[in-house]
Amino acid sequence: MKKIALVVGMAATLFATAAEAMTVQEFLTAASRIPRNPTALLRADTRRLIAEIRTASETIGNEREAAIAAGRRPAFCPAGGRASVSADALLARFNAIPPARRNISVTQAMREWMAERHPCPAS
Repeated sequence: MKKIALVVGMAATLFATAAEAMTVQEFLTAASRIPRNPTALLRADTRRLIAEIRTASETIGNEREAAIAAGRRPAFCPAGGRASVSADALLARFNAIPPARRNISVTQAMREWMAERHPCPAS
C-alpha cells in the first residue's frame, strides 16, 4: 500500500512540474547552456525548449482563433494568419526583457511580443 501511495505521489509531483509554465529566466538559463552547433538538436534541453515554444505558440494561436470565432478583436494579427520566429530573434527578444520582468511565463512573453510585432488594424 505504501508503494502505491509513493508511486501516486511521485506521479502527481512529476505531472505538476510538467504543467508549470517555464519562466523567461528559466528559458534563458537553459538556452545559455546549449552549444550553438548542429549537435544541439540532439540534446534533451534543446528539445525541451523547442517544446516550450511550440506550446506557447499553440496557446496564443488558439487564443487568437477563439477571439476571432467569438467576434472579438484578437491580440495580434500576423500577415497570412501565421507568424514565424527564428531562434536568434526569440533569444534577442527574451534577453531584451528587463531582468525584473523575466519571471513572466514564456507564453506571456510570446503573447506580448506578437501583440507588439503584429498589431491588429484599428476596427
